[in-house]
Amino acid sequence: MEKTYTNPVAQRADDPWVIRQNGSYYYCYSGNGGVCVKKLDRLTDLSREGGVTVWTPPAGKEYSKELWAPELHYLNGRWYIYVAADDGNNENHRMYCLEGDQSDPTKPFVMKGKLSDNGDHWAIDGTVMNLSGKLYFIWSGWEGYENVAQNIYIASMKNPWTLDSDRVMLSKPQYYFEMNGTPLINEGPAVLQRDGKTFVAYSASGSWTDDYCLGLLTYLGGDPLKQENWDKATDPVFLRTDRVFGPGHCSFTVSPDGTEDWMVYHANAESGSGWSGRKGCIQKVEWKDGKPQFGRPLAFGTPAPVPSGE
Repeated sequence: MEKTYTNPVAQRADDPWVIRQNGSYYYCYSGNGGVCVKKLDRLTDLSREGGVTVWTPPAGKEYSKELWAPELHYLNGRWYIYVAADDGNNENHRMYCLEGDQSDPTKPFVMKGKLSDNGDHWAIDGTVMNLSGKLYFIWSGWEGYENVAQNIYIASMKNPWTLDSDRVMLSKPQYYFEMNGTPLINEGPAVLQRDGKTFVAYSASGSWTDDYCLGLLTYLGGDPLKQENWDKATDPVFLRTDRVFGPGHCSFTVSPDGTEDWMVYHANAESGSGWSGRKGCIQKVEWKDGKPQFGRPLAFGTPAPVPSGE
């Protein structure tokens, strides 16, 4: 009999980030006044219970408070975490890099430094893209110094904790599905790669609205720091239904046997529940003609096959 799961797999999950490495899944999240990592045997085990606090910020620093959307990455033979943090004032949110162990991401991390463009603009939701061995940082930020809109930016990286180029805007709110809520928002970039092709899914519209959804950028080749080398979908690729609301802020991982791509995201079961009702969900990504197909969010309680090899 085929094994199945049902969403939600976690009753509480904000901006869920899951990575698979060396035969295990690792869930990275904010909690206990710091950043936590939990080792999972199965993707369906998504839960904060039993996670290890791997970094706690000292008091009185510019990065002591409001730790948002941490991401765990294995780069150049070592674990790193990227997290947005501030001093209690949202206008001071910036991206920071934490450095961990060479093999075990549940061991303590240390502050490596701030990743910032030359203008030192507001920044959250940083992620890393590896393109032919070269690292690029992709994040959500303000164009200026006022909270008018959040855009998606990219810069090249000298190493996992240092940017070495000016930022380039890849996407700004411009299409109908990006216009719900104020300020206008593009955030939560997540890289999906298979068969030599690269895509960046991002979240659009206000995360507190029912219309939070996913847009998609497709890398066309050439210099990734040139906006014209990316194609932006004019419609959302993953959006609400009459039973699932505000699906967004995803991460991508693979099945245990590596044959399938899976998306981890949060969504609400009740309309209007905003930030307070975000539950952890997983869903298989299908492929057609070399392009990812996200479908619609599975209705909560609907059985679906577990990841291949689980």
